[in-house]
Amino acid sequence: MIKTDCLIVGSGPAGLTAAIYQVRANIKTIIIAGNQPGGQLTTTTRVENWPGYPDGVDGIPLMMDMQKQAQNLGAELKYDLVTGITTPDPLDTGTKAENNFIVKLQSGEEIICKVVIVTTGAAARWLDIGEKNFIGKGVSACATCDGAFFREKVVAVVGGGDTAVEEASFLTRFASKVYMIHRRDSFRAKQKEQERVLNNPKIQILWNTQTTGVGGTEKVEKVFLKNTIDNSESELMVNGLFVAIGGVPATGFLDVEKDTEGHVIVGKDIEYPFMTSTGGIFAAGDCVDPHYKQAITSAGDGCKAALDSQKWLENQT
Repeated sequence: MIKTDCLIVGSGPAGLTAAIYQVRANIKTIIIAGNQPGGQLTTTTRVENWPGYPDGVDGIPLMMDMQKQAQNLGAELKYDLVTGITTPDPLDTGTKAENNFIVKLQSGEEIICKVVIVTTGAAARWLDIGEKNFIGKGVSACATCDGAFFREKVVAVVGGGDTAVEEASFLTRFASKVYMIHRRDSFRAKQKEQERVLNNPKIQILWNTQTTGVGGTEKVEKVFLKNTIDNSESELMVNGLFVAIGGVPATGFLDVEKDTEGHVIVGKDIEYPFMTSTGGIFAAGDCVDPHYKQAITSAGDGCKAALDSQKWLENQT
């Protein structure tokens, strides 16, 4: 069985930042990279809102640089998936740092550690109509990340919740026209957010409409639509498609308190704001954050979770 002080689950901005802070504090750290090393940022072709890059930076090189930095400082990286965590007996009032967690990996390996930091993020929920073939070629799940690439272009947003209307409003800063495609006849978003899109002359809403496919050669050129009332089919010429139908937090393996969508709940312990309902297990990034979902906020959360875990370890001796 492998032993370490800290195990970090996830290798996106939150996980790698946490690792950097841990190893600089002389805490032996292993990162479980998961099935998408670098996180969702690696699906973004260009990142223009990460500080320090006046001309922007591609998502993959940015995350590989962060990974190399963590490794150069001493963090160990394993390409594997966590399938379960055995937690200490909650009735045990002894020295908690000695009540090690046993983390089980998909490969069959087990790692014993003193603290765990979960940074598994939340994967975008896709339509599964072939749009994934156009990721980076006109299809995106993040208007804040990619909206600036569609200046004076025509784009479409699929969805009817808070995320969808917020994405559509944001895209009007760049796009010449924004279509909102929604399969129902009303939005589920907050009323104030609805009013913003309903009153925006750049936005045209296609009610009772389902997106059934994406067309194009090297990039998105059109989307295929179907009316949910009369089943009539049509095509809509667009330069980009933003899928905004929610996300799925990658937290199924974790037995701690979560909200109804699967986000890990933190913040109930004032002394350790990023600790979960289980002492010694911390969480950061998109797996706890249903609102901001930005790389820079995830990195900040990763820093805070690491500092919280360091304080936890100090207080258990």
